[in-house]
Amino acid sequence: MNKRMQVNFYLNPAIPFKQLPVSRLFAAWILAMIALPIVNFFLGQAALPLVITLSTLLQVTLVLTFLVPTWGWRITLRSAITVMGLAWLIEFTGSTTGYPFGAYHYTNLMQPQIGGVPILIPLAWLMMLPPAWAVARRIAGPHSRLAFIAWSALAMTAWDLFLDPQMVAWGWWVWAQPGGYFGIPWTNYLGWLLASALITAVVRPGPLPTRPLVLIYAITWLLESLGLFFFWGLPGPALVGFLGMGSLLWLTYMKRKTGD
Repeated sequence: MNKRMQVNFYLNPAIPFKQLPVSRLFAAWILAMIALPIVNFFLGQAALPLVITLSTLLQVTLVLTFLVPTWGWRITLRSAITVMGLAWLIEFTGSTTGYPFGAYHYTNLMQPQIGGVPILIPLAWLMMLPPAWAVARRIAGPHSRLAFIAWSALAMTAWDLFLDPQMVAWGWWVWAQPGGYFGIPWTNYLGWLLASALITAVVRPGPLPTRPLVLIYAITWLLESLGLFFFWGLPGPALVGFLGMGSLLWLTYMKRKTGD
């Protein structure tokens, strides 16, 4: 087995490399993420939405690429629509009523929007929730549904330890009453736990290709940690997010190591 086939076997052994060059998709997504501070340096923050949109679409495509061989097109499409529909509804409710996250609103920097919610937001839920499910499946095991839902909510919310401070610093959304976590109210994280748990419970994800999805989660963790610390001037969220997502990845590794 040559080196290229070994890489693809690790990502998804059920798909021949020549049929689906997932390594190229991985590379494109990672390059798009790495390009963010470079684009910001040369073109300014006005160019960031375009690169963020590109990286989000690439990650969504990557996630769906791994789900389709396991779930099939019909279940994958239904699950994607459910995740995005519920995410939009929760975000719309949150930005108009203040529940369950707290009072906030999106600015006009992210376009297009539906009902004041950027389309990019439901896509972001879709790109990170399956990786969070994979982490939860490894930690909780295949038998406990309630434990799986709880760990999924924690794994998804841990990502927001990076996300919310960064997006607020960029002016993409604004909190009416800034709170104790680097300007983010603590109610936001309770809302993330509830929203993530609700969507997971409704979708009821079946068997997951855990290896590639956990890899996506790990790459996101690493790039967010480095980006916030070295390029975006947010060392506090970088450290907390590093510990938050990192502790879940450590538990994932230990479960795999012990064979649980």
